Amino acid sequence: MSIYVGNLSFDATKEDIIAVFSEYGEIARVSLPTAPDTGRPRGFAFVEMKDESKEEAAIKALDGAEWMGRDLKVNKAKPRDDSGPRNSRGSYGGGDWNKPRDRY
Repeated sequence: MSIYVGNLSFDATKEDIIAVFSEYGEIARVSLPTAPDTGRPRGFAFVEMKDESKEEAAIKALDGAEWMGRDLKVNKAKPRDDSGPRNSRGSYGGGDWNKPRDRY
């Protein structure tokens, strides 16, 4: 299982997240996604702990907690929905942006 941690401060680092979650158990992995164009954090992270029962304890303790000036949103991560076509920008649908449009 993986934990979703949302509403993170953009100043939060992997080390900060590890420090907070390690109070609840051993950390297996932390992923702090960044925006491809800027390299800046996107304001959320995923945390995996070695013991699933420890993940539950961390979720209960940290969901809604104030940290680095923000109220965290902490819950079980939902599986990624890979259904449907996606374009190179990660969104669904689209079209050719370079084509002239009939209507606006």
